[in-house]
Amino acid sequence: DPGADASLCGMAATGASGTNAVRYGTMRPNVLNLRVVLPDGRLLHTAGPGRQPRKRAAGYDLTSLFVGSEGTLGFLTQATLRLHPLPEATAATVASFPSVGAAVACTVQVLQAAVPVARIGGCLGPEMGMGVQVPVVELSATSSHPEFLDEVMADACGRFSGMGLPAAATLLLELHGSRHSLAEQQQQTEEIVRQNGGSGLAWAEGLEERERLWSMRHNAWYAALALRPGCQVRHKDGADGGSAHGAVSAIALPSPAQGYSTDVCVPISRLPDVVVETKEDLQASSITGPMVGHVGDGNFHCLLIFNSQDPEEAQRVHAFTQRLGRRALAAGGTCTGEHGVGLGKRALLQEELGQEGLDTLRSIKAALDPHNLMNPGKVL
Repeated sequence: DPGADASLCGMAATGASGTNAVRYGTMRPNVLNLRVVLPDGRLLHTAGPGRQPRKRAAGYDLTSLFVGSEGTLGFLTQATLRLHPLPEATAATVASFPSVGAAVACTVQVLQAAVPVARIGGCLGPEMGMGVQVPVVELSATSSHPEFLDEVMADACGRFSGMGLPAAATLLLELHGSRHSLAEQQQQTEEIVRQNGGSGLAWAEGLEERERLWSMRHNAWYAALALRPGCQVRHKDGADGGSAHGAVSAIALPSPAQGYSTDVCVPISRLPDVVVETKEDLQASSITGPMVGHVGDGNFHCLLIFNSQDPEEAQRVHAFTQRLGRRALAAGGTCTGEHGVGLGKRALLQEELGQEGLDTLRSIKAALDPHNLMNPGKVL
C-alpha cells in the first residue's frame, strides 16, 4: 500500500509498510531477493542470482540486512517480491468512538479475538455517530489492518475529502476473505465495536466506495497541513474532482507552516496507554499534531504542523518527538516502525539497541563501505 511517488526499491531500502501490513506483512518478509550495487561497484544478489525461494536457511540473511538499510550499505536496483492473491470478497467500514482509548482498545480486542482483519485504522474525536445504515452482506473475510485517526485527524480528513466524518475517534477496518465467511467476521467485529462504545458502523462493499474511504486516509498528510492557517493546499484534480482511482491529490504550496511526521511502534498490549499518554502530551505542549496509525501492528504517527520560522515552537516540536520516542522505548517498543532513523533518531537508536548493538551496526557498515560513501551520517 505505497504512498505517492514510492518506488519498490525505495520501499525496500526504507523497510516500508502501510495499511495492509497486519495481514500481508511489511516489505521485509515480502522481499525474496535484491540486486544491490555495493559501494566498491560489485553487483550482489542477496539470495543468489535468479533465486526466489519462499524460505531459505543458507548462510546469513543478506536480503534482510539490506531491507531497511536506508541507503547506507549500497544501491538497491532490483527487487524480487512475494505475490499475494486478491481476496474473493472485501468489505470496509468506519466506526466512531467516544475516546481515543476506546478506539485503540477496540483494535486490540479485534486482534486478540483473531478476527482476520486486512486493514484497520482510525481517527479520534468527540462522541458522534455516522448515522448511516448499510445492510450487512453475506461475504466471508479475513482482514488486513485497522487504521485509526484521532478526533483532530478525523475532522480534518472528513473536511478535506468532503466525506463529512464526525469529529470523533475513528477506526477504519477492512475485511478480506471468501464469500462464505465474511458475514461471521463482520458480526464478530460489530460486537467488539459495540462493547467499546463504538457507533455508526456501516459496511461498504463496492470498489468505488472502498477506494473513496481509503483515499481519504491516504490524503491525511494534506488534510493535516490544511489545519494550520497559512499552510496552503492546492488540489490537482481531474474535471470530476478526483483522480482515476477516486483519490484526491494535493500539493502544499510554500509556507512558513511546515509538517513533520514522526512514528513509533509498541507492543499491541501497550498501545492504548501509549496513545492516550501521547495525546495528553500533545495537548499539554500546545502542538497541532493530529494522530493517525496502522494500529493493527502497534504503529502510529503524529503529523506535527508548526511554524518553521518560530524557534520556540520548533524546539517544542523537537522535545515532543524525543519524549514520544522514549515513551515507546519504555513500553518495550521501537523509536520508529516505518519512517526509519535518518538523522533525527540517531540518539534514540543508541538508546534502543545499546552500545553493543550500535557497534555491531558500525562494524557491518565499515566492512561494506569502508570509505563511508553511502549516505554518510545517516542512521549511525
